[in-house]
Amino acid sequence: MKNTKMMVVGFISAVTISVALSTSLLAKNSTSVPAETSIEASRLQSLAKFTKVLGIVEQYNVDGLTIDQLIDKSLQGLLSNLDAHSTYMDKKTYDNLKTQTDGEFGGLGITVGMRDNALTVISPIEGTPADKAGMKSGDIILKINDQSTLSMTIDDAVSLMRGTPKTPIDLTVVRKGSADPIKFHIIRDIITVESVYTRKIGNDVLYVRVTSFDKKVASDVKKAIKKNSDKSKGIILDLRNNPGGLLDQAVELTDLFVNEGVIVSQKGRNKADDVTYSATKSATITDLPLVVLVNEGSASASEIVSGALQDLKRGVVVGEKTFGKGSVQVVMPISENEAIKLTVARYYLPSGRTIQAVGVVPDIEVVSGEVKNHDKAFNIKEADLKKHLQSEIEKEDGMLDVTEVNASNKTVITPEQLNKDIQLKEGVDIIKALIIVKGK
Repeated sequence: MKNTKMMVVGFISAVTISVALSTSLLAKNSTSVPAETSIEASRLQSLAKFTKVLGIVEQYNVDGLTIDQLIDKSLQGLLSNLDAHSTYMDKKTYDNLKTQTDGEFGGLGITVGMRDNALTVISPIEGTPADKAGMKSGDIILKINDQSTLSMTIDDAVSLMRGTPKTPIDLTVVRKGSADPIKFHIIRDIITVESVYTRKIGNDVLYVRVTSFDKKVASDVKKAIKKNSDKSKGIILDLRNNPGGLLDQAVELTDLFVNEGVIVSQKGRNKADDVTYSATKSATITDLPLVVLVNEGSASASEIVSGALQDLKRGVVVGEKTFGKGSVQVVMPISENEAIKLTVARYYLPSGRTIQAVGVVPDIEVVSGEVKNHDKAFNIKEADLKKHLQSEIEKEDGMLDVTEVNASNKTVITPEQLNKDIQLKEGVDIIKALIIVKGK
């Protein structure tokens, strides 16, 4: 046993000496070697080092991993150490990505990301099992079933959370403001998302909710605005808990409201990755007053839209600071069944500021919650008394309660619903003020 240990140590020492001698020789000859040759020599030396380490691990590692397994682990370590979004995808992970791209899959309905090396919920997708269970943006996932998420990659976590519809999963999370971890028991389901829907607020405010940026978002919003153009005097664009999606849809959506100027630019290491997206006058369909709602669950494409509209002075941004994902990833296949997802550029808003790790700070910051009102049920003026009592009698005679009708009507947002959402209520108050100013 001692001889074996000495032999291993001796072998490693020999490798170290060999590398040191090679480095010394390269250093002595560096003055006479062209720069290109020196770079190539350094590259070969580094590859030789990697090969030697790989050989040592393959021969002496206690678990006896195959060379294929070691290469996969090496690639995973390489990509995950670049940034939080770059990753190596083996066959299973790559297949999962393809399934997600198809738009329908079994899962929970949450978008996750890495924040301070912790698996964090960017946003629950509206109407999905995770949303209904009560998961919130900012929740840190500690365990998936009984498996700790420490040192787990995003792709591994997503693979664990996806599964056959109607099967259960337990998530243990820690939430800001909560003293103890919270456990969620969730039943997976087919995740289909209604990306765009609209409601009316009062007689003249159009509420447009965008839950994610799929390939039809811009055209759906355009149809909704045109359909309501005669009745609307202001628009509220709700991007809260929107995890992002397609860049071209973010650009096209912004272009509906802006007739000139840069919307967003991306800059990478290679000039080929540098692209600037600008507004076009022909694509603009409205100049109505605009309020944009955001929160910490608004990420990527939704940050581009809200940040561009803010920089171009086209809309008032209301809510909470956004997530801060301003990087560009591309998926590059390396074989028929494998690929890498690599960060190649960063987004920059019209003013030149970056979104990455900073986010968009609202013009008016409003934390989520309900509106706190005193009970005004009996604050009736003398002139209203007779009318009020008469309406109560009529209700007793069988008239429908207007509040109940509106609450079940999916075409409007009622005052009661507004009072349960202080960010939306603040947005409505601002848009009404903007309508008055524009009217003058």
